Amino acid sequence: MAVQHDPAAQHGPAAGQRPAAGQRPVGMVGTGNMGGRITRRMVAAGHEVLAVDAEPARIPACGAASAKDLAELAERCDVIMLSLPDSPVIESVIKGPGGLLEHARDRQVIVDLSTANPASTRALHDELAASGVRYLDAGISGGAAGAENGTLTLMVGGDEAALAQVKPLLDTFSAHVHHMGRSGAGHVTKVLNNFLNGVTLAATAEVMVAGKKAGLDLARLLEVINTSTGVSFASLGRFPHIIKGDYLEGGLTGRLMAKDLRLYLTLTQDLGVTTLTAPGTLAAFEVSNALGYGDQISNRVVDALGDLAGGVRVSKQDSEQDSEQEER
Repeated sequence: MAVQHDPAAQHGPAAGQRPAAGQRPVGMVGTGNMGGRITRRMVAAGHEVLAVDAEPARIPACGAASAKDLAELAERCDVIMLSLPDSPVIESVIKGPGGLLEHARDRQVIVDLSTANPASTRALHDELAASGVRYLDAGISGGAAGAENGTLTLMVGGDEAALAQVKPLLDTFSAHVHHMGRSGAGHVTKVLNNFLNGVTLAATAEVMVAGKKAGLDLARLLEVINTSTGVSFASLGRFPHIIKGDYLEGGLTGRLMAKDLRLYLTLTQDLGVTTLTAPGTLAAFEVSNALGYGDQISNRVVDALGDLAGGVRVSKQDSEQDSEQEER
């Protein structure tokens, strides 16, 4: 099932309105780069959001109210969303002492917007189902800009009726919602998508560094690539900005990209699928992280490859700064 978002449709109260009396708040665990932006979209659509975060100071900045703990979140919210870095953190939030499983209520829906290990996702789904909780794995794509603008793509696994129930909430921050099948299917789809994202980002970064060293005009090189068979989201959506000095900060970090690529390697091993491309792509981001770019946006892999090529910078801004320093 693929459902398109209708921008003209009204989902919940109009922007700026207070939630209707008696309407329960939406729960959110994790209000970082993506979770914070998603929360702001729901609040702008008129939903009250009650949040928990490892850094509580981030919660007011996205318009949410702070819950005392996960127990309060589970008690007050019928729908709880998770935006967390990896499966171990997700498992601790759900199964740890005082976690969501301990305080679960029948008919609650948990929507996991994280990128996670599908095997862990399916295990959590089964444990929560025993308590009457419906667990949806909803991988997201579109980056920080997509979350900011409400144009994310969601790939969802789990109960289709539960998805229909929460879709008005999802529509506040997404433009495309795809039901991919049973539990885990959403996170499998997300891992596959992120692998391709990593491959094209690392490969295009390598080409940009090579083009720079060859003396090509990178804007013109991108014009050629984007009307030729080498075109990708990286060449269309990322590098036209990067060569101007805008690395599009705020999205997936290098460390999280490496984590997603490891998930792909685990998935292919579990499926018995041979991957020849993943090890090299993972190596590009592991080297980038080792060179100090791990906590910056994964687009900085181009700087790491530039470092290995003798200090090459593909952005005009960085190149001009380097020239000025050399002249001094």
